[in-house]
Amino acid sequence: MHETSTRTLLACGVAATPLFFAVAAAQIATRPDFDLGPHMISQLSAGDHGWIQMVNFVVTGALFVLAAVGLRRTVTEGPGRTWLPRLVGVFGVGLVAAGLFVADPANGYPVGAAEGTTWHGVLHGVAAMASGLALVAATLVAARRSVAQGRKGLAALHVAIGLVYLGLPAGDPDRMGLLFAVASLIAWSWVSVTAGRLMTVSQPQVAAPHLQHA
Repeated sequence: MHETSTRTLLACGVAATPLFFAVAAAQIATRPDFDLGPHMISQLSAGDHGWIQMVNFVVTGALFVLAAVGLRRTVTEGPGRTWLPRLVGVFGVGLVAAGLFVADPANGYPVGAAEGTTWHGVLHGVAAMASGLALVAATLVAARRSVAQGRKGLAALHVAIGLVYLGLPAGDPDRMGLLFAVASLIAWSWVSVTAGRLMTVSQPQVAAPHLQHA
């Protein structure tokens, strides 16, 4: 029973990334005024039917939190066994919090909406930032874990994913929304792939070798 429930928790992490981006893509396709270039996915929560994107954030974040519980059950040895699950959990909680607060209108979306800074927009931004920093920290913890296992190439990949998540959106201000979406897809998929790899683990004590392939 414990093994089955752990696999279910990890499966939540596998499903989280494709679910989020599928829901976001469906909204973008049906909102002609939204341009994934200057506009951020978060701004979908400020437009018509914005509750859909808010729920998308909350559900996706909750799925990542459940995956963090699965990580805690399977990553039981070696460096990162404490902080990797915790940081993934903080990442998920941050997404939930971001979904509870509507992002501010910006760059002409939603059309006709007054632009400016609001308390809920600030809280959305703070939650999203905290979530992102936790995810970057998780990639660094995974890198340290891989170094300890003698997998320096894999450690470099973990670090590269974290750097992409931090740096790619800064590449072109006019395409920040698109670049941030791509960076998020890459980094969030890293969590989903990690969870998927760990689903093959049958006993907690053998989790470390499988994490190498995350």
